[in-house]
Amino acid sequence: MRRRYDKVDLPLEQVRRYLESGPLVLVSSAWQGERDIMTMGWHTVMEFSPSLVGCVIARGNHSFELVRQSRACVLNVPTVDLINEVVGIGTSTGSEGDKFERFGLSAQEQEGVEAPAIAECVASFGCRLHDDSLVDKYNFFIWEVVSARVARVPRHPRTLHYTGDGEFMVAGKVVRRRTPGILDKEP
Repeated sequence: MRRRYDKVDLPLEQVRRYLESGPLVLVSSAWQGERDIMTMGWHTVMEFSPSLVGCVIARGNHSFELVRQSRACVLNVPTVDLINEVVGIGTSTGSEGDKFERFGLSAQEQEGVEAPAIAECVASFGCRLHDDSLVDKYNFFIWEVVSARVARVPRHPRTLHYTGDGEFMVAGKVVRRRTPGILDKEP
């Protein structure tokens, strides 16, 4: 049943709480013997073939120079089981030491890139820099996914979705609808 909502004004800096619904990712990178992991709450699929993903990595973030110089990274998708690691990684800096070691995560090789994947994540996407024309002005990187590895199960993992201010939503019930008005059998 449809519903009308009584709405109130929202401070503009909180808009992200409604628009950033993609799964949070852990971005792993490496350059000249140094590696890092950062938590990222926003990214956007830009094209399907080739598979392009855009994201902003702030210049002040320790990972910025690693991904800029190496022109590669791995987008790792954690599940709710890793929420403590996700928060710890997101609230610390790689300039103070190796986050793989600090948070007890296992580095894995990822085909097509020098950056390590995270074994404890349900999916890992190796990315090469496709377009850096917006990096200087907006810190916006456009990546081409060159390799993808995902867990066989679960089919619909309980991923984390950051809504701001230290709050997360967890992916929940899956519904399938291919035709308006006809609810398909649940997967």
